[in-house]
Amino acid sequence: MLRAREQAHRNGESVRLGDIVLRNRLVTSSSLLGYGVSSSNFYGMSPIAKFVSLAEFGAVTTRTLTVEPREGHFTTREDWAPHELPGLLKRYGTVLRGTDGGWINAFGWCNVGIEAYLRDYYPRTRDQRVIISLGGFSAEEFVTLVDRVNEVVPAGDIAAVEFNVSCHNVNFDFTTILQDVLDEAVPRSNHPVILKLSPDYDYLRNAQQAAAAGVSALTAINTVKALRLDPRTGKPLLSNRYGGLSGRAIKPIGLRVVSELRESGVTLPIIATGGIRSVDDCREYFWAGADAVSLGSATWLASYPGYALAPLRGLHVRRVLNAVRRYGVQASHSVALR
Repeated sequence: MLRAREQAHRNGESVRLGDIVLRNRLVTSSSLLGYGVSSSNFYGMSPIAKFVSLAEFGAVTTRTLTVEPREGHFTTREDWAPHELPGLLKRYGTVLRGTDGGWINAFGWCNVGIEAYLRDYYPRTRDQRVIISLGGFSAEEFVTLVDRVNEVVPAGDIAAVEFNVSCHNVNFDFTTILQDVLDEAVPRSNHPVILKLSPDYDYLRNAQQAAAAGVSALTAINTVKALRLDPRTGKPLLSNRYGGLSGRAIKPIGLRVVSELRESGVTLPIIATGGIRSVDDCREYFWAGADAVSLGSATWLASYPGYALAPLRGLHVRRVLNAVRRYGVQASHSVALR
């Protein structure tokens, strides 16, 4: 069987962002679709993904993976029986809430761990182009994660690894380790490295650090640190108090960050994410300077009743995918989607 990268080249459907090879310029954001495959017959949190072939995306980004399994503020379980559904929905209420124009979450990197992912999930996603999201609290943990991916995944079999050094749901100041992570983990990777930027940190400086360290691309942006309180009691609605705001509300922030990165002279490829739901959203990000765009919570999340429209939402995603695919292999920032 040809590797995914070789097959993409043969089909003439690949695009290059520096040394990163994607099938097209539309990828999926970390966490929303889990690990790209699931034992529970759902992709992560979104039934909408049941109506879209994940193999058609430029790449599918995994849930952020850590050295050891991590419950975070939620759970790693996928095998929920029907009678346990009320308890599961109650759990969701402590880590995911809708807000005006978006969602606020505090899942806290809940994941099965790198070993379980590479053993149980990755082999079943070989038809997809994959970006493996990695997270840790020290340079040593990132080195361990990179080494493990190197051991199991041959160079070229995935699009990249993404370093999540900017999450607000784990109560950690990543600025204290970023330079060490870049210095120690990036040179060890056999795969291109993407650095995920937060709008709440000094993203211009972080981008310059990434470029100097040999990072291949940037993801802009991670969620925005946010808070919701119960208006009756004043207590935080999320178990972690603070969470990450995503969805339509942060699109203007994402556009600003991408534009400012380009204005500051950053030349690394940028994968833009934040509030993208339509072809017009993609077009705006391309005009701002992005090289690829990523669908996150604005696309994949809905109210529980809203999931009844999942087949129609899936059709809409496919239309956006087809439009971005027509954007072309050699597209530049000055070319708009038609």
